[in-house]
Amino acid sequence: MLGLTSRARLARQFQPAADHGFFGPDSVTWKVWGHPTSYILGFARSVTIEHFDPHLAAAVVQSGGVKYRPSTRYGRTLRYFALVAFGATEETARAADVLVKVHSKAVGNDPVTGSVYDANRGSSQLWIHMTAWHSILYCYETFGPGPLTAAEEEQFWAECARAAELTTADVSTVPRSREEVRAYFEEWRPRLAASEAAQDMIRFILDIQVALPVGMPSWQKQALRPLTWVMSKGVVSTYPRHLRELAGLRQGPVTDALVRWPNKAIVSVLARSMNLRLAVFSMLAPQALPVAAPALLAIPPQSPVTMTPREAQEAYGLAVPSEAHHDLRAKQRRRVLEDGAAPSDEGLVESQALIGSMDVRQPAVLG
Repeated sequence: MLGLTSRARLARQFQPAADHGFFGPDSVTWKVWGHPTSYILGFARSVTIEHFDPHLAAAVVQSGGVKYRPSTRYGRTLRYFALVAFGATEETARAADVLVKVHSKAVGNDPVTGSVYDANRGSSQLWIHMTAWHSILYCYETFGPGPLTAAEEEQFWAECARAAELTTADVSTVPRSREEVRAYFEEWRPRLAASEAAQDMIRFILDIQVALPVGMPSWQKQALRPLTWVMSKGVVSTYPRHLRELAGLRQGPVTDALVRWPNKAIVSVLARSMNLRLAVFSMLAPQALPVAAPALLAIPPQSPVTMTPREAQEAYGLAVPSEAHHDLRAKQRRRVLEDGAAPSDEGLVESQALIGSMDVRQPAVLG
């Protein structure tokens, strides 16, 4: 946990990034993703709404990772999102590449739809991408400073499309305006479902206490219970009615209204204190802190360069994600779908150096 100190002293605790990554300090991405609404409320909204895709829910439930190591799963996922938003170009491009290997494990038969799920499928990756970027902006508007200007919002969605170059999604299909985003989610609506297993996962993640460090004393967790309860209810207050019904969540407009102001108050306190923001970040996602802190503290990078993901992939000799590691992906599909065996762990150990440790006792250890 970071101690109380000046911003200059805080800055000395972190190494400068190699470069400005894919966006930089003048981007709307840094403005929105760097706000305190992102790493609790927006992130929790994103990773719960993802589960309304039955294919994603099947992959998460069958892997079991969220249930047996929720804090490191939370931290690793948040670190990856932090890399996309703030990370240096080479580190982030390599993390996206290794994530294709990790996702090659997530293939199998979906018991809800009866079809095959594959986490590297472009449409699945776009669903994850859009729920993240939409949720981060929605919570920024709802609990933070409010709506962006028209020009800022246009830039935000353009940057969202740029970030999609780090996924296996077809970038030409990424929505680029609020109207296109609404149409995208409306198009997805008939495909959404929530099995008992998916509902269980949503409720499990909505208990934000699961993201707290494993070693935190129980009295501290109990002391934080009122805050995490309010935040959880705040996340649900952003769900549209049809998603609440799918999830079996019984939260009405009165509760929505009652939890809105305390969540705004929590966010306001965090926004005014960099010490507190980084302390909470360190507690919830120590893996992500070294990535986000240099941007939040305006630490000059070693180079002021920015690139697009495609430029970075070419510069560092990496394949476009949709074209990467086809041999491994085919091998994993044969193991699971033809041989009935468990997928291999190729890529998983390698990912720890880039995305964070899976050891719940040392979640911040990176190679």
